[in-house]
Amino acid sequence: MKFDRTDRRILQEMQSNGRITNLELADAVGLSPTPCSRRVKRLQDSGIIERHVTLLNQSALGLKLTAIIGITMDRHTPERFENFETAVRDFHEVIECSVVTGQSADYLLRAVVPDMEYYEAFLLGKLTRIEGVTGVHSSFVLRRVISRTELPLDHISGGS
Repeated sequence: MKFDRTDRRILQEMQSNGRITNLELADAVGLSPTPCSRRVKRLQDSGIIERHVTLLNQSALGLKLTAIIGITMDRHTPERFENFETAVRDFHEVIECSVVTGQSADYLLRAVVPDMEYYEAFLLGKLTRIEGVTGVHSSFVLRRVISRTELPLDHISGGS
């Protein structure tokens, strides 16, 4: 899909404010409402805009602890990985899971929990019970320096 400067500006505006109205968006990017709406629809239909979400305040919800968890598997087989991925999808504490390379771990997870007691129960009651998990290395976030949801768009045509 080809992008121009206006598409990029639409995406930037929508990333920073998912509740922006079409009228406000059109004004911000210098279009009239109908062409702006058509562009947004095209971006949605192409899969560039996946979905709209509401970001919640983790701390205000009592979710004070974020764990970065490295998981090592006993075997690197498609079945083992599929089994792990199926299991971890059901763990609402896990907000991100990636297969990684260049680490001693096979997976990196980011989990959000209320406190250390909850994390211990999650670790021992769920994660380590998944067949094939042979190692778990946990690190805990002391303070977030940067926490963005917006993707960088400078590489999209139309200049910066």
